[in-house]
Amino acid sequence: MARERGEKVIATNRRARHDYLIDKTYEAGLVLTGTEVKSLRQGRANLTDGYAYIDGGQAFLDAVHIPEYSQGHWTNHAAKRTRKLLLHKDEIVKLSHAVSAGGYTLVPLRLYFADGRAKVEIAVAKGKREFDKRQTLRERQDRREAERAMRTRNRLGD
Repeated sequence: MARERGEKVIATNRRARHDYLIDKTYEAGLVLTGTEVKSLRQGRANLTDGYAYIDGGQAFLDAVHIPEYSQGHWTNHAAKRTRKLLLHKDEIVKLSHAVSAGGYTLVPLRLYFADGRAKVEIAVAKGKREFDKRQTLRERQDRREAERAMRTRNRLGD
């Protein structure tokens, strides 16, 4: 069987970009069981409640929902179990310093297969306040209206 190439996105956490200011992103591998990989290959996962944390010099991903594999038996996995992240030691140290400095958290942004291996993109993020969220939405809406006005103006000018 030919080896997979490229990147296949399984799940994205769109809410994270709305709720957090993304500072820096890292790619991490995941320690998974066989039924979890099969469930991910079916394109089933949910990152919305997920978060990552550092404990004892290791990184973990928690509260990410990977549903049970439909054809699995007694070997099936727990849907919301804690999964170990595979990162280099210096990356783990950088992440722990950023989180311990205060105000920052580790949020999963997307879950994907890169050349057949399950990866997760985690971000060092700072929580937005309510007025920051409103301001971001207002800026996006203003930009959309300006682009719409430019399109109609360019059509009339032709």
